[in-house]
Amino acid sequence: MNENKKTVAIVSLGCPKNRVDSEVILGRLGASGFTLTGDFENANIIIINTCGFIQPAEEEALGEIEYYANLKDKGKIEKLIVTGCLAQRRAGKLSDKYPQIDAVIGLAGRDSVAEAIEGLYESPETKIVSVSGVLNFIANDSDRMLSTAPHWAYLRISEGCNRTCSFCTIPSIRGPFRSKPMQNILSEAQQLAGAGVKEIHIIAQDSSFYGRDLGIKNGLIKLLKELEQIQGIEWIRVMYLYPANINEQLLECFAGSEKILNYFDIPAQHINNRILKAMKRTDTRESTIALIENIRRIIPDAVIRSTLITGFPGETYEEFSELLEFVSWAKFDALGCFPYYAEEGTAAAELDNQLDDETKNIRVEQIMLTQQDIVFEKNQRMRGRELRILVDMLNAAELDGRSLAAGRYYGQAPEIDSLCYIKGCNAKPGDFIDTKVIQSSGYDLIVKQINP
Repeated sequence: MNENKKTVAIVSLGCPKNRVDSEVILGRLGASGFTLTGDFENANIIIINTCGFIQPAEEEALGEIEYYANLKDKGKIEKLIVTGCLAQRRAGKLSDKYPQIDAVIGLAGRDSVAEAIEGLYESPETKIVSVSGVLNFIANDSDRMLSTAPHWAYLRISEGCNRTCSFCTIPSIRGPFRSKPMQNILSEAQQLAGAGVKEIHIIAQDSSFYGRDLGIKNGLIKLLKELEQIQGIEWIRVMYLYPANINEQLLECFAGSEKILNYFDIPAQHINNRILKAMKRTDTRESTIALIENIRRIIPDAVIRSTLITGFPGETYEEFSELLEFVSWAKFDALGCFPYYAEEGTAAAELDNQLDDETKNIRVEQIMLTQQDIVFEKNQRMRGRELRILVDMLNAAELDGRSLAAGRYYGQAPEIDSLCYIKGCNAKPGDFIDTKVIQSSGYDLIVKQINP
């Protein structure tokens, strides 16, 4: 096979950690001589990097597999590869259900996807199912091909999770928590900075746990202080902070930095102590409330994002009401709320008193409507505030017949949060500009560049 004549497209599903895996796969494919394309309908080879930790993610992945399996039946693509979390979790079932799949490659095989494709062309009758049941490796994410905008990127600092949350499949899919060696992380960050990245997003299953498996005390703080020294990196955003691990030293680290953004992504999941115990969470109502109060005391302009689960088995109306009251009190700047899904292999799936879907969905809607009112009111109060913004794109929208650019201030993470639409922007993507908020539009802000 002459790889240069084979085009490859990758469908990347799920979380930012999966996104990084897709970028690494792209980098390895390019280095192996394959031609990368975004033309999914006409590529020779399709790779689907799947997510599969909850039911909707699995359904989305199966929908993509079904779509490209049909294209293969029609002769429009030559090879179909499935990798990622769903491949790790359900390799045999995928291979049996979809004979059109040429290779099912688990998480440990990420760096051998290019070699697997070469093998498929050398032995056309071969079908590959490669899934390791033991995940103890530390991924090397260097030399990847960024799929984000050129000025921001994800930086993975660990893999897996040691938590035993009763609703979660992640440890069974991605294995135990493994910190990436600090020097490897710093080398990757230097590489990103050299490529023009100005904003890095620290990602992990539990960023606040970084270094503990290596015996490093306050490992995240030490890592952040090293990352601050890298020239070219201007914003450091930390995602996935487990609430029980956030101490005052970490808050002081944030508060005293010019680069670490005052943005806290904290998955609270619930507030009722009985539910939290059933979830096997180590935090409590009292500790969560104290944490939020402490963040706002030490960092008054902190932006707090959280995620919640409602409809957990046995959740009473009174316990749900407590959660709803908590949302009203906490006044999160951003919030995601999800119905509980009984995932195969989890402890919570075996609990009695599973709630019906209608009840769960009604509760999600009540929480999100409450959160909507909170955000809209907060946005109204933002009027007149001056914000430093990182420009993401030009010609993103129109207002009164005029084109608006789009960007974000420190309180907005890309792809999950709202945007700032910029009037009178004369900067280019990747530039930082000073703006003033002139109005809000739903979840978004309308700003005007000042001193252009």
